[in-house]
Amino acid sequence: MFALWLVGVAMRVTILAMPPVIPQIHDELRMSETQVGLLIGLPLAMFAIAAVPGSLLISRIGTRNAVVFGMIFAAFAGAARGASINVWTLYAASIVTGFGIALMQPGLPTLVREWLPRSIALGTISYTGGMLIGSMFSAALTIPLVLPLVGGSWRLDLVFWAGLALLIVPVFLLLSPKADTLPGSTTKIGGRWWPDFKDPLVWLLGLTFGSNNSPFFTTNAFLGDYLASEGKSALLGSAIAWLNSAQIVAPFMLLFMANRLQRRAWPFIYLGPLLLLAFFGLIFGRSDALIVICAGLVGLTTAVTLTATLALPPLLSTAADLPRTSAGMFTISYTTAILIPTISGALWDATGKPWTTFIPLCICAVTLTVLGVIATRYPTPNERGIASS
Repeated sequence: MFALWLVGVAMRVTILAMPPVIPQIHDELRMSETQVGLLIGLPLAMFAIAAVPGSLLISRIGTRNAVVFGMIFAAFAGAARGASINVWTLYAASIVTGFGIALMQPGLPTLVREWLPRSIALGTISYTGGMLIGSMFSAALTIPLVLPLVGGSWRLDLVFWAGLALLIVPVFLLLSPKADTLPGSTTKIGGRWWPDFKDPLVWLLGLTFGSNNSPFFTTNAFLGDYLASEGKSALLGSAIAWLNSAQIVAPFMLLFMANRLQRRAWPFIYLGPLLLLAFFGLIFGRSDALIVICAGLVGLTTAVTLTATLALPPLLSTAADLPRTSAGMFTISYTTAILIPTISGALWDATGKPWTTFIPLCICAVTLTVLGVIATRYPTPNERGIASS
């Protein structure tokens, strides 16, 4: 479980180091709001594009080795962002960082099935908890701790967090099982890897997950500039910290509710509408306290529904199809997550009204509620009369 948790940290700590320093990058590189949206959207594009190669990599070298390769690749690319000389080199380094993280993604649901075949919800909570902690570390600690430590340089800040991600690799190797030959092993070298995009399950999972991660990433991208436009720049540190640190409540809470998480609709029924209300609070709220609370609610609601969504592929897919089903889900979901921040930024630029950036996110909250409930009702392979292995 701790090895899975570490991979989750490595998957998020480099990506979420970017939002706290976006205002600095924005000013130094003279970026428009649409370009800011692309800065967040391009790594997510690689999450989509490289998910299928990640599935192929698993079929060629095994799940554990594919995850290690992705961690090393992402860490070096994440550090390279600090050497950017203009917006285009920053985009290039961000794309490569996203590619490395994408190679890891299909491996995590597969490792859960291999290492904890009878405790899938618990395994999912482990690595999603790491993802949430990694998000919180880099987002909440950058402004008060790391930036002063590196002399206020956003470039050295990105190198710092990439170095931390690289240090995770040897610890993961030390703690994890040494081969993909466990009793719960689900993948074989040379197995199937190309997603079946004709399968409605792939689209259902992909659009559900896309409606979850798009609001979180987009809010991280635009919150700083949005608060500045409202004359509330002083709130950035606390708001973005609450947005990301509120997520760490979810895994601790869900540890005691693991048996009530698998294929349950309650996370989507209750938290989808709460996410919508949080965006209304950010749009219409004038109180500093209300804005910070709503930012925290965005983090909490997306964290719980993230875990609930990622617990579904190992339960709804056969063992042999799990890597490619996960890859298809990530391809669709992160394609959605590319479009949403870009549309949000374009709406702001086109209308000149900062609040319009939240319109696509309100639509995502509604979509997450509806599709999440449908996904929890989807039949398992056994219920569909398909062998589970």
